Amino acid sequence: MSVSTDFGRYPQVRRHLPQNGVKSLPEIKNIIAVASGKGGVGKSTVALNLALGLTKLGARVGLLDADIYGPSQPHMLGVTQKPEINSDKTMQPIMAHGLQTMSIGYLINADTPAVWRGPMVSGALQQMLSSSSWYALDFLIVDLPPGTGDVQLTMAQKIPVCGAVIVSTPQDVALLDVKKAIAMFTRVKVPILGIVENMGMHVCSNCAHTEHIFGIAGGARLAEEFKVPLLGSLPLDRTICELGDSGTPLLIAQPEAMASKIYSDIARNVMQELAKTPRDLSVPNKIVLEEVGC
Repeated sequence: MSVSTDFGRYPQVRRHLPQNGVKSLPEIKNIIAVASGKGGVGKSTVALNLALGLTKLGARVGLLDADIYGPSQPHMLGVTQKPEINSDKTMQPIMAHGLQTMSIGYLINADTPAVWRGPMVSGALQQMLSSSSWYALDFLIVDLPPGTGDVQLTMAQKIPVCGAVIVSTPQDVALLDVKKAIAMFTRVKVPILGIVENMGMHVCSNCAHTEHIFGIAGGARLAEEFKVPLLGSLPLDRTICELGDSGTPLLIAQPEAMASKIYSDIARNVMQELAKTPRDLSVPNKIVLEEVGC
């Protein structure tokens, strides 16, 4: 016999309070939104590798692709199958690289556009969350679409989010939209766990010269302005893009790469920042006994 918890494999992970007035989900300890406010900054890649980094720390992690119009996680995960439907009409999340995953991209043809109005998109997000049979997650990472519209407001107001991670490039144009995303989460009392600066620098593969293509220290300035941590600064690296296109994320294919170590540090920093937020004691962690075979 062995003693284990039925709410994840990582005993140090505690349940934290979501925003005011929203109840926690029993099978998910902590929901973390990954947002940007602007497209093209690598938010989905960060969300995926953050989820994998948390898994490598021993947590049980899920990944929800909330980008209804442009779901990219199925491609980056290398998933082509559709989820199974359980007897209770819920959907079974698809396991990929150790993650429980769900995406509208699993449910519609990859070449079929989701021509939906805002309320339909918000409803689809809530249904994917509530109709998926998540099992004992320590963390659910939600990859939000860019912007601060209906989907983001639904996420911030109706789904029990414990914290948000904001992704930006150092470029001033990107920072303008990121500030709007920070303001939205702040207004609805969702803690900002920190800033991830993506594409912060480029290291030439031939001469090792470092060049700041999109500007210098934009993420650090943003973190200082809003008094939140800079969780990490990632390079502009062709390998990250190529592996994402191949369906094998960087942390899986090259765990010892420099960028993989940065992603791992970001995951560790996210856990540390979340630990500083108030605990949620409304749903107790249950202890169960499990038979272990020889």
